[in-house]
Amino acid sequence: MTAYDALMRFQRETEALERVAGRLGWDQETMMPHGATPQRAEEQGAMANILHARRIAPQVGEWLATAEATDPVAKANLRHIKRSYERTEKVPAELAAKLAKTTSLAHRVWAQARDDEDVASFLPILSEVLELRKQEAAAIAGDADPYDALLDDYEPGATGETLGAMFAALRPRLVALRAAILDKPAPQSLSGQFDEAGQLALSKKLALAFGYDMDHGRIDKAVHPFSSGSGLDVRITTRTNPADPFNCFYSTIHEVGHAAYEQGIDHAFMLTPLGQGVSMGVHESQSRIYENQLGRSQAFTGWLYGQMRDTFGDFGIADEDAFYATVNRVHDGFIRTEADEVQYNLHVLLRFDLERALITGDLAVSDLEAAWNDRFKADFGYEVDRPSNGILQDVHWSEGLFGYFPTYTLGNVYAGCLHEALRAALPNLDADLAKGDTTSATAWLRENLQQHGGLREPTETIKHAAGMTPTEGPLLEYLETKFAGIYGL
Repeated sequence: MTAYDALMRFQRETEALERVAGRLGWDQETMMPHGATPQRAEEQGAMANILHARRIAPQVGEWLATAEATDPVAKANLRHIKRSYERTEKVPAELAAKLAKTTSLAHRVWAQARDDEDVASFLPILSEVLELRKQEAAAIAGDADPYDALLDDYEPGATGETLGAMFAALRPRLVALRAAILDKPAPQSLSGQFDEAGQLALSKKLALAFGYDMDHGRIDKAVHPFSSGSGLDVRITTRTNPADPFNCFYSTIHEVGHAAYEQGIDHAFMLTPLGQGVSMGVHESQSRIYENQLGRSQAFTGWLYGQMRDTFGDFGIADEDAFYATVNRVHDGFIRTEADEVQYNLHVLLRFDLERALITGDLAVSDLEAAWNDRFKADFGYEVDRPSNGILQDVHWSEGLFGYFPTYTLGNVYAGCLHEALRAALPNLDADLAKGDTTSATAWLRENLQQHGGLREPTETIKHAAGMTPTEGPLLEYLETKFAGIYGL
């Protein structure tokens, strides 16, 4: 057995244990009894200890020193394992375990604080999580930017500086487009009540329409929709609101985009570093192109209109054209996950700036709510009415996911590039989407991006699929063209 073979056999077991740890997290957010939180925190801490020890086991370093890459797959595997080894080696095991345990506890505190509209009850444990993540970032970064060290967890190769420049280029045109739209009459909004059973039934139909393999997945409910798993077990969650079925439908399509990426990866990569999405930005490109460029297209919403009439009867929207405008209606709102395409990235940029300030120490946790509310008023023109619509709406910081938020906008940028290439390759796509058939689009994405998993670095993954270096231009052009048509700009 070569050093590479021995390393990969060991790595396969590590990957399997990581999937088990992920399943603990899925259970916590879906089915775990409320009172199990303290025990689950211990379990998560124990798994973090085991995984930390395996990632920096002495034999891993020995194998990495002598293993030879004989093909691109082996080269990519070694790149991922070496990055993980070098990164993990810098983080003390006790810090990794404490971080896992604390974030597990913080998740439940956040959920209760959100229910109670009680920011004060959440801030102490948020301070603990932030301090632990800052310690981790300092250990990894050394003399480099600690925020970049955290960002590298989710988008290898990206930096706060480069993303800040990209976001600075996005903001003026997004703000101008928003202002132009708000000067025009708004399309009709959805009204009435839509029963949960009907929402969930149509949600499942949408998941299947976008290629979700239910033999290797399941759909459950959660406060914050998410996708979990890889390979042969990829699960998603959604949520329902009797007054807003779009929340359920587009949360489902969004999470199916994530799940389809994981289900579409070549099974030869299963339980290896290549057997999962290469980065959260690339992952988000799949969820956003499924949800928006495909799911909110005029062709597909025409089909969805018929499905909603079949499920709920006459719900007050006159025809397919009016429904398309309703689905894409630019509207005031506090919740990032419910935001329209024009304003969504403004929500992300707010969080990006605030969390960078938290990591650098320029913003104290005690001042975070006020900073959030001030920035929201400046960006959106109205005040946050309650904490669950502001600082408490997202799960990410309770879980220590500092550096994650910018990947949402980066995913939109990637999706813009992919959509431009996809449309060029599939000139008859709208005819398929009008029948509720996404097969040609999802097959193109699987062939050009999804099947390759972690084979390439994130920007190279997009460049390989879209034929261009990622840039914000295609996203902005897509948004400006689409909403000029809807609003008559």
